Amino acid sequence: MSRTGKKPVAPVSGVTVTINGRTVSAKGPKGELSLQLMDIVNVEQGDDGIVVSPANDTREARAAWGTTRALIQNIVTGVSAGFEKKLAIQGVGYRAAMQGKDVKLSLGFSHEVVYEAPQGITLAVPAPTEIVVTGIDKQQVGQVAAEIRGWRPPEPYKGKGVRYADEQVFRKEGKKK
Repeated sequence: MSRTGKKPVAPVSGVTVTINGRTVSAKGPKGELSLQLMDIVNVEQGDDGIVVSPANDTREARAAWGTTRALIQNIVTGVSAGFEKKLAIQGVGYRAAMQGKDVKLSLGFSHEVVYEAPQGITLAVPAPTEIVVTGIDKQQVGQVAAEIRGWRPPEPYKGKGVRYADEQVFRKEGKKK
């Protein structure tokens, strides 16, 4: 029994959710998102929100039940409030700067890395050691943040690199004499 799947997706003011066959669409102040449903889950609009239920009692249907409910919640939250991921840069000479809509990263390479923002994603650099990724699609925001972090992930000895703002880097002790 899915604890997440049992909870209905509560309605949010300013967001209209439409169920059209196997597609769930949400339209809000930030934009519009849609989700293609699997055949093994059913979605109905009830009094207390959108209710997701498994179509049958197979293992795959029960697994997709909670996942589908979470994906619907993410598109409702995305079009109403949006998502944000903060990155922190640590290291001598490591910095970021805006170049139009793109971010120019100096990460200790012989060249500067220019990351182009995909459509639907807004990048901001409030300080030379901070990057803020915002958008309405939670998966896309996380993917962009992971790609930027992937250029120079934090290393365990000095902690240099690009990390998520809330990430704890496990530090190792250096060589012994």
